[in-house]
Amino acid sequence: MSDWGTRRRMTAAEASGVPGPAAAAGGAGPGAPTGSHAGADSPWWSDALSDPWRDPAAPAAVVVTPTASDVPALDPAPGPSARGVRSGLGLVVLVSVITALLAGALGGTLGFVFASRGGLGRGPDLGAANPAPLTQRPPESLAGVVKKVLPSVITVKSPAGGGTSLGSGFIVSSDGYAITNDHVVAGASGATMVTFSDGTTVPAKVVGSDPESDVAVLKLDGPKLTPIQFGDSDSTQVGDPVLAIGSPLALANTVTYGIVSAVDRPIAAGEAGGPTRYYAAIQTDAAVNHGNSGGPLVDAAGRVIGINAVIKSLAADQDQAGNVGLAFAIPINQAKRLAQDIVDTGKARRTVIGAEIEAAYRSPSGGVRLQAVSAGGPAANGGLRAGDVLTRVGGAPLEEPGDLIALVRKYAPGTNVSVEYTRDGARRNAQVVLAADGK
Repeated sequence: MSDWGTRRRMTAAEASGVPGPAAAAGGAGPGAPTGSHAGADSPWWSDALSDPWRDPAAPAAVVVTPTASDVPALDPAPGPSARGVRSGLGLVVLVSVITALLAGALGGTLGFVFASRGGLGRGPDLGAANPAPLTQRPPESLAGVVKKVLPSVITVKSPAGGGTSLGSGFIVSSDGYAITNDHVVAGASGATMVTFSDGTTVPAKVVGSDPESDVAVLKLDGPKLTPIQFGDSDSTQVGDPVLAIGSPLALANTVTYGIVSAVDRPIAAGEAGGPTRYYAAIQTDAAVNHGNSGGPLVDAAGRVIGINAVIKSLAADQDQAGNVGLAFAIPINQAKRLAQDIVDTGKARRTVIGAEIEAAYRSPSGGVRLQAVSAGGPAANGGLRAGDVLTRVGGAPLEEPGDLIALVRKYAPGTNVSVEYTRDGARRNAQVVLAADGK
């Protein structure tokens, strides 16, 4: 019978009766499992469907099953499992922990560097290695001058008119005399108190004052009083540096700096209902405000050359007036002389020329015209007459009637001053020995 399902071709060795590899190895004959040695060199056909001698009624496929020894072992295909998921999560956690540890180590290192070295890299040290202490400022410096003068400056508070008048002043003797402006203590209705730069406060007594010169003298008690050093206001020149020290707007121990803007500036100032105050002022652009009144104007060596007394302002209301760089101080030579008179006699002597002024006179060329001359007085003894127009006194020009009073009071009684004047259109000169007013 023909067996379509196991048909195979025979090798030449088998046809000649020589056993093949299968037979030598004890291989099966026709009844052995098909494909036991399937492979590229197998004599068995594995593709039964392509067999031209295949029985059409046989099964559609011939299954060739390899033995376990013929098939190599394969790794199982990867697939999702609980073990794989746990392994992935463990890896993520491990990476996170390592990253956190590295970040912490880096942060700690940077913090140590910044704390110990001031930054990522060590740079140069800024500033001088050994700066000089403030206490070692040179005595001739502005700070040195202030340190010298400030212990002599005081703040003056005087009750008046239901309130308190506040100004400044300065010590002029070791036994307690001090100078301020008359308008600071005028009308006092109670005890005047003064405060030193270190905050110590003591009572003070008004010894006397000259309202028309705006100078007053106080007497006070206090430990270690330091008198201020006097300068020479007559030698002051425009452009000299100056310091104004006092309590502007109640700000004690305030120091401002400027220069001398003008000298012999005639001032006629006063409040409504009060006396008119005359002096040939030192003008300065150092900031001076309400409360500076009575305080010292000192030169670059710390010597007082004037008493800060009045300011000019653009404000119409005196209470709203403030510094605009136009401040005026009473020359210290004049103030010292008046203060000495007050200490010695209780009142000040005012210097006069012995003539009356024509208040209504004004001329484009300036000058002050004499309305009357006192017989036997300084003007008459100098050859001046009524009607003469005085143009200069001591070299300073005259523009307004009050200028003559202010400039004459600059000098001490008995001073011989030069006077320039015109009479009948002719220019003349005279020497006049000034005198005290005798009041």
